[in-house]
Amino acid sequence: MSLMDISKIFSLLQPKDEDEESEQGQTLNNAVSRDDVALLAQLLSQDSYRKCINARSGWGVPVTPLRTAAALGHLRCLELLLEHGAEIDSLDVKAQTPLFTAVSGKHLDCVTALLKSGADPNGSQYNNCSPVLTAAREGDVEVLRELLRYGAEVDVKPKVPEWAANATACRGPLYMSAVYGHLDCFKLLLLQGANPDFNCTDQKMLARVKQPQTVLDVCLRYGCGAEYIQLLIDCGANVYLPTPSVDKLTNQNEALGILLQQRVCPRTLMSQTRLAIRKHIPLTDKEAVIDSLDIPLVMRNYLKYNRSETR
Repeated sequence: MSLMDISKIFSLLQPKDEDEESEQGQTLNNAVSRDDVALLAQLLSQDSYRKCINARSGWGVPVTPLRTAAALGHLRCLELLLEHGAEIDSLDVKAQTPLFTAVSGKHLDCVTALLKSGADPNGSQYNNCSPVLTAAREGDVEVLRELLRYGAEVDVKPKVPEWAANATACRGPLYMSAVYGHLDCFKLLLLQGANPDFNCTDQKMLARVKQPQTVLDVCLRYGCGAEYIQLLIDCGANVYLPTPSVDKLTNQNEALGILLQQRVCPRTLMSQTRLAIRKHIPLTDKEAVIDSLDIPLVMRNYLKYNRSETR
């Protein structure tokens, strides 16, 4: 490729100088990039700049000022843009929302501000990934907690065509947190109602997969440890679903022992009662609902899998 060809490509990516809206959008973006709240407020006090608040600008991947603020974690700029009517779920060319970029950057304060202002906790339907998947993969339990508190889907909704269905496409947040060794995220997802068996609620997708892997299977194969297996069992996993052959497992004696013991010992009545009650509690913020129940503290703690009798 010649130098002239490269120059042409960059000229196409660069915003046109004569485009007034693009210039003003770039000025807003520059103020946000520098976290210059005073300048941003001054610009937004002018009608011409307020009209360009959702304009995309910049080299390569043009973005809105709100997306820039979310990506860089500039909370004050982000809040100011929202106050002036910035489009909260605007998409970039990758179909990523400002919330998605804030989650990717682990900017908890920006994530919370966007969610409070009405951002879709599930991100864009056109993006194969999602904020919850990203938080689970990165092990960011506080960001994950906020997303779930505002109603994010705890189980994966595959965003691939049916013909592309495979076992990998069925692996949602619970799988991610297990494979990457994020026990806190794994526990949070289960306590918020994640499916402990397949972590995928799309029956058409599951039907097309030759042999879907259970979460138990994945935890054993990846050597997640006894804590993961016990959590799955406590949260209602079906221990009789297929699991890998014993000879294929390494250093998993304790975890496998817990599973085999559970297969020959039925669940206690208390355990089954807890599962039945939790099943009828709304998925969003289960702990808050349990805390509001007019029952003894020891029972509330039991429903929350909290072994201590007091908080």
